[in-house]
Amino acid sequence: MKNSPKGFIPVMLTPFYGNGKIDFDALTQLTESYLNAGASGLFANCLSSEMFELTDQERIQVISHVIKVVNGKVPVIATGTFGGTINKQADFVKRVHDTGVEAVILISSLLAGEQETDEVFDQRFFDLLDQTEKIPLGFYECPVPYKRLLKPQQLQQFVATGRVIYHKDTSLDLLQVKEKIAGTTGHKFGLYDAYMVHAVESLKAGAAGLSCIQGNYFPELIVWLCQHYDDVNLTNEVQKVQHFLIDNMDVMHNVYPLVSKYFLQKRGLNILTFTRRDVGSFTPSVIQVGS
Repeated sequence: MKNSPKGFIPVMLTPFYGNGKIDFDALTQLTESYLNAGASGLFANCLSSEMFELTDQERIQVISHVIKVVNGKVPVIATGTFGGTINKQADFVKRVHDTGVEAVILISSLLAGEQETDEVFDQRFFDLLDQTEKIPLGFYECPVPYKRLLKPQQLQQFVATGRVIYHKDTSLDLLQVKEKIAGTTGHKFGLYDAYMVHAVESLKAGAAGLSCIQGNYFPELIVWLCQHYDDVNLTNEVQKVQHFLIDNMDVMHNVYPLVSKYFLQKRGLNILTFTRRDVGSFTPSVIQVGS
């Protein structure tokens, strides 16, 4: 697995008009830009997509539009759980699956409350598994409404069912990443790291690839890193990219995703900076720091 090709799965943005409605023309252009950059898959309807600010109908519309634009070129995954009873979550998982996604992603913090035990989480996951037939699933350790990390032993147990094929890791802990990879080897499964501070080391440890917000600034650079992280002839260049990602981590997270929309706008995409989420003020100082 260490020497297998690595992939970049962008966490997609949702473009809006100034009146707050979804701009599907801009979404087409954005989707095509990810593909042209060399993305190996797309994560639609995620936190970067402002998924919690979309209605159920809009979530399905966005996913379906991305599926249509991609037209089978790469797999698309999308979030399918937004709280409520397991029955309710299972019903929406089915709706998302019906759009044609490769896997439906479960938000770890929406299967159990912050004070609830791992045993409760596990029970609800297996209940959801039973109610969603043979639908391929994945996990996203989304920081909203709170961050719930899966323990390596939990992930190993879930992947062993043959139903879990994707995991977006946000543990920020290289040791945990390595343990999760080691416990899931041999299955049709890929761990994608979101934390770019140890991107190179994560790829070397066997991560299937990267899935990070930095791809909403310069996806070509993340694709390049996935392709050349272990190229002995490009060691210096790889380290420069790794240090660049570390040095600019705070800038790229500041008033995100508004600032990434601004950056893509400067790259020539017809996308407004409008966001439905309150991410703070987009002041001249933010622009200057990001320049």
